[in-house]
Amino acid sequence: MPADDSPAVDSLDDDHYPAYTMGRAAAVLDTTPAFLRSVGEAGLITPLRSEGGHRRYSRHQLRLAARARELVDQGTPIEAACRIITLEDQLEEALRLNEEMRRREAGDAPEEGS
Repeated sequence: MPADDSPAVDSLDDDHYPAYTMGRAAAVLDTTPAFLRSVGEAGLITPLRSEGGHRRYSRHQLRLAARARELVDQGTPIEAACRIITLEDQLEEALRLNEEMRRREAGDAPEEGS
């Protein structure tokens, strides 16, 4: 049995590890392989390719594809859904960085009256 710090265990915890085949990813999302190909073509996700050329997806990519599926099911065209998700991710990252900077500045700011 591998130790807890082995690469196999690390990859299980890695949200970006491409653990899902296209068929398994489609089943998990209750969608079709064609839908996964279409979100890839729209630039939302880029699956890793196995040595045999098969697409492999990570949990992070599956979450993005699931969000795209929600938007498409609500009537949003796939290209627009992918753009919305990309913008949502960019906004989330900008907000996270902004909060990080605020915390850093608050910790570095001298106390008043010193």
